Amino acid sequence: MMNMPETRGKLTPDRPLSDLTWLRVGGPADYLFQPADVEDLAAFLRALDPDVAVFPMGVGSNLIVRDGGLRAVVIRLGRGFNGIEVEGNRVTAGAAALDAHVARKAADGGVDLTFLRTIPGAIGGAVRMNAGCYGTYTADVFVEAQAVTRAGQVVTLTAEDLNFRYRQTDLPEGWVITQATFEGPEGEPEELHERMTAQLQKRDETQPTKDRTAGSTFRNPAGFSSTGRADDVHDLKAWKVIDDAGMRGARRGGAQMSEKHSNFLINTGEATAADLEGLGEEVRKKVFQSSGIELHWEIMRVGEPAPDSQ
Repeated sequence: MMNMPETRGKLTPDRPLSDLTWLRVGGPADYLFQPADVEDLAAFLRALDPDVAVFPMGVGSNLIVRDGGLRAVVIRLGRGFNGIEVEGNRVTAGAAALDAHVARKAADGGVDLTFLRTIPGAIGGAVRMNAGCYGTYTADVFVEAQAVTRAGQVVTLTAEDLNFRYRQTDLPEGWVITQATFEGPEGEPEELHERMTAQLQKRDETQPTKDRTAGSTFRNPAGFSSTGRADDVHDLKAWKVIDDAGMRGARRGGAQMSEKHSNFLINTGEATAADLEGLGEEVRKKVFQSSGIELHWEIMRVGEPAPDSQ
C-alpha cells in the first residue's frame, strides 16, 4: 500500500462502495477518505501524490461503481459539510447537504428552491451535474461555489468557471466542491411547502421510488426535459423510446428496467454492476435498432469490471 498523508478525518483502505450507492453495487476503492473539514481536505490533497486519482462521491444516487471497484482515493464529504444557512434570498449549503433538505430549509426562510425537493442527491452533485427538475436547473439559481483543487487549494468558482450545460459542467478532474450559494425567488413558506408536497406525491405516483434505483437512467433525447409541465412535449422521452423498443420490464440477472417507469434501472436484489450496466447497454442497442435514436447515459459509470469478467 502507498503512503497516505496524515488526516484528522477517516481514511479506510480497500473500502467496498456498494453500501454507499443507491443501487447497492460496486467493488472496493483503494481508499475512502472522509475529511473532517475543508482544512483537512485541502491538507490531504496537497500532501497526496499527484499521480493518485481522486474521485469525489456524493450520496451515490446517480452512480454505478463497477464490480472491480475504483483505483482511486474516493472522497466522501459528511458531517462537517452539510450545514445550510438562509440569509435574505441567498441559501448557502455544504456539498453534503441533501437537495431535499436544502429545498425545505430554503422554503422555511421564504426562498423558492422547490425544484431541488424531488432530486435524489446532495448539493455537490447538483452543482457538478447541473441537476434540474420542473424546468429549473441549478445554473438558474447558482451564485458561487467553494471547491478544493486536486493540488489542495481552496478556490471560489463562478458560473463562468463551471460553464453549466445540460447535466454537465467543466469542473476539473479531482476537484471537490465543498459548498455552494444559491439565490432563489421569494415565496410564502406555506405555499412553497404545499408545492413540494404535491411534487413528491406526483413523483411517487409515476416513479418507482420504493425500489433501488439511481433516478433516470438515460437523458431524454436531444435534451428534451422531463419536467412534467403541462406544455411538455412527450414525443421524444427516453421512457417512450424504451417502451417502443419493447424494453419496459426487461431483465438481466438481478437488474430490471422498471415496469412503472421504463427509464428507471432497478436492482431487484442480487444485481451486480455488470448486470445493471449490461442491461442499460442492451436497452441502448435495442432503442437504436428500433428508432435510430442513440440514448446517452445519465447515470455515471466508474471503476473497472470484476477481474474474472474481462
